[in-house]
Amino acid sequence: MDPYLEHPSLWPDVHNSLIAAIRDAVTPAVAPRYYVGIERRMYLLKPDDLAFIGIADVALVPHDEPQSLSPLPLVDVGVLEVELPMSDEVGENYLEVHEVVTGNLVTVVELLSPVNKLHGKGRQDYEEKREQIFSSRTNLVEIDLLRAGEPMPVVGKTVRSDYRILVARGSRRPRGRLYPFNLRQSIPQFPLPLLPGDVEPLVDLNTVLHALYDRARFDLRLDYTQPPVPSLSDEDATWARELLKVLKETGN
Repeated sequence: MDPYLEHPSLWPDVHNSLIAAIRDAVTPAVAPRYYVGIERRMYLLKPDDLAFIGIADVALVPHDEPQSLSPLPLVDVGVLEVELPMSDEVGENYLEVHEVVTGNLVTVVELLSPVNKLHGKGRQDYEEKREQIFSSRTNLVEIDLLRAGEPMPVVGKTVRSDYRILVARGSRRPRGRLYPFNLRQSIPQFPLPLLPGDVEPLVDLNTVLHALYDRARFDLRLDYTQPPVPSLSDEDATWARELLKVLKETGN
């Protein structure tokens, strides 16, 4: 995982582009029995919420701007230019795998975002949807490529890792498989759960993400001379600097 991709200003593009790339990668392996569709959910967020999750907006007032607690002074009657507290809609994509013959929903693939991981109401809404899936026979794949925020809850031993992938089959709940991994490791392959008895293709997310990075030229939008956001531990920061130095020397 490239930690620079987690920057809040870039992540929405990475998120929706990666969802589409996963769809393109798995569709040939599941067709014609299944089709994979991109679905979209919307969040209505206030300006402070947008700033909190890192979405830039020219109309936002910086959080560190001093706020006056004294009564507003009286002004002469006239026409004034004012700013309004406008809310905004933020959308994010996810995948649904459907059986072609019946149209039944078989699997949901979620890629976590700052909205459903860090924002209070967004996380609550997502966890409610998660519970609905867990109470059904629908499979869930939950991909968390964000170091910021608390991981989504699972029962049992607490696992601390930079990133994680959860594969929860409807036929095997309450059991699921968690794939934790850290910054210096490749993203593990995982099976895309389908109906019982069907062959489940392996999703090579590491290859999918790296190919997307090259196609989208994310490197043109990243400043590798600056620390990533969120920041790294001292050990990982040293490792990242050495890796970037080697890549620069080899021209990669």
